[in-house]
Formats: sequence, C-alpha cells, structure tokens
Amino acid sequence: MKIEKIEKLNNGKYKIYLDNKERIVTYDEVILENKLLYNKDINYDLLNKLNIETSYYNIYSKVIKYITVKIRSEFEINKYLDKLKVSEEEKNKIIFSLKKIGLINDINFLRSFIADKMNLSNDGPNKIRYELSNHNIPEELINQEIEKYNNKEIYDKLKRLVLKKINLDHKHSNYVLKQKILVDFVNYGYDKNMIQEVLETSNIDSRMIIEKEYDILLNKLSKKYFGSELDYQIKQKLYAKGFSLDEINKIKSGI
Repeated sequence: MKIEKIEKLNNGKYKIYLDNKERIVTYDEVILENKLLYNKDINYDLLNKLNIETSYYNIYSKVIKYITVKIRSEFEINKYLDKLKVSEEEKNKIIFSLKKIGLINDINFLRSFIADKMNLSNDGPNKIRYELSNHNIPEELINQEIEKYNNKEIYDKLKRLVLKKINLDHKHSNYVLKQKILVDFVNYGYDKNMIQEVLETSNIDSRMIIEKEYDILLNKLSKKYFGSELDYQIKQKLYAKGFSLDEINKIKSGI
C-alpha cells in the first residue's frame, strides 16, 4: 500500500489516504514518529502499528482535554484512565509523559486547589484538608500549604461570611441564629472556637428581627384570631422560633 495524500483536518488531526481507498485519521506525533512524510510505503505490520499508536493518542488527547478544563491531581487522572478502560502499561506511559511536561504535578494541584477554595468558596481549612486527603496527597504536604494562610486571613474570611449570613437571615432569634451559624460553619470546615469568637464580636440586632417577625405574624394571624387569643398565638409562634419570653414581652410593650 502507498500513501497518496496526507490532509490536515480542522480538529488538528490528519487524514491519510491510501491507494487501496482506506483512510486513517491520526495525529502528527504518529506521522512524525513513523516518518510517513518521507516513507510512502505501508505494509500490514506498519498499518497495525499506526492503528495502535492512533488509539493511544486518542486516549492521550482525551486526558489533555480533561486537564485543560481544570488542573487535576494524579489520583484524578488515574481514575479517569480507569474509566476509559486503559491498560496498566498505557496508563503508566500516559502519566509518565504528562508528568514529564508538567501537566501532572500534585504540588501545583495542591496549591491551586487551596487557593481556589480559600478565595472562591465558603470552605474552611478542615474541609479543604478532608477533600485533599481524597486525592491521596500526603497530610504533611497539605498542612504545609494550608498553614501558609495565617489565622488572621482565615478569621477575616470567616467573619465576612458570618456577617453575610447574619444580614441574610432575618427570621431566627439571636440564640437560634448563632447556633445555626455555628453548625453551618463547623460543616464548612472552620474551627469551632474561631466561629464562637467571631459570633461574640458580631452584632446581631435581634430587636429588628423580632419586630419583623411580630409584624408578619400579626398580619397573618389577625385574620383568624382577636384580642387576647391573637396575643397568645403570636407569643407562642415567636417562642417556637426561639425568641425568649423577655424579648417577646419587650416588643409587645414597645420597650
């Protein structure tokens, strides 16, 4: 068989036209490695070799696209190649090649992951540590990188998020809101003591919250209840929401 023509395609691949009407869509690496620009004769052994190498570069190309979307850990690449049902030999070859050119680098992945989580998400150090441990990255390396963010940076981020939460939540009592925030931010991965410290220094205007809730309940329940029964129903609803009797009595008396 002879090569009649090699045509470059729009997707960066190449199409090889053989004189027996067969067509091979492959990559420039395959063409160059097999010197097809100069050697126009192809026997069946070479044809089989071209098909095997093209199959390899098909997988390689998919992995490159997978990494292009966002930086990946070696663990993620391994899982992705397993999903593609790649042999262990080919998998090791691809990972070795990508490490050689710097497209797989767990230190770079680690730094990028932490920076994104610290700057672009609500997540705190403990949650970040946990998620990174799922990438089979040594705990010592994870701690070294997280510790580059000092306590003040983490505290300032937490305080900003807590204040945002307080400003958005206008339906819980002071106590209930603080408990809710504590649970939420422990789950986000922040230290419990740091959350409590932030809450102690954050101003929560419980009077504004209870006034709003009182007005909502008054408007709703006054369609069904009157007089002392209306007063009783409003108090019960407010108490159920976590407001203290003292807070309820103050709002009722206008103190």
